[in-house]
This record gives sequence, structure tokens and C-alpha cells, in this order.
Amino acid sequence: MTFYIKQNDTSPAIRATLRDGDGDVINLDGATVRFHMRPIGSTTVKVDAAGTVIAPAGGIVQYSWSEEDTDTVGAYQAEFEVTYTGGNVETFPNDGYIRVEITDDIT
Repeated sequence: MTFYIKQNDTSPAIRATLRDGDGDVINLDGATVRFHMRPIGSTTVKVDAAGTVIAPAGGIVQYSWSEEDTDTVGAYQAEFEVTYTGGNVETFPNDGYIRVEITDDIT
């Protein structure tokens, strides 16, 4: 999945349906979620912030951008980290990353 957003934009939010290795939707009832993003090829994190569980039974999560999240043009790797009610942590996607492309705006 590649998500595109223009530099300095805060909309649209990035949204994902989280699935396990078999393709089944993850039940997020009682879970919390964080969104992480870093430039491709870097270990420096650009975003580490709370996300929102939109539909717990449907596995839908999202992250709403702040201005500093999208101020730098480039290609990024992103993921959603879920903490379940029992304290276990799982990261999605677990077989790679969500690619985020921030493209420059004209003005």
C-alpha cells in the first residue's frame, strides 16, 4: 500500500484495516494504537504518535496528521503498532511497511 499526501497537508488521515497473516481482520476491542513513520533508509523516527481505533470489530485504525508530520518531502516507511488489553504488542503490517509519499506543493 502506498499513501500519497502533499507537503504541509493534514488531510486526509491515513486509514488501514489490520489483518493477520491469514487475511482475517484483527479484533481491536479494548486495544490502543500508535502510528510510526520514518524516512526510507533512516533509523530516525519522524512520527511516533497515538492513532485512533475507528471500528474495533472491523480492525480499522487511522492516524490524523499534524503539520510537522508532512513538512518534509520524501518517501517514508510507516506502521501501526497495536497494544492489546492484555499488554501484548503487534505491529502491522508485519511483513513490511506502509509506504508514505509526501510530494512538494506548488506554494
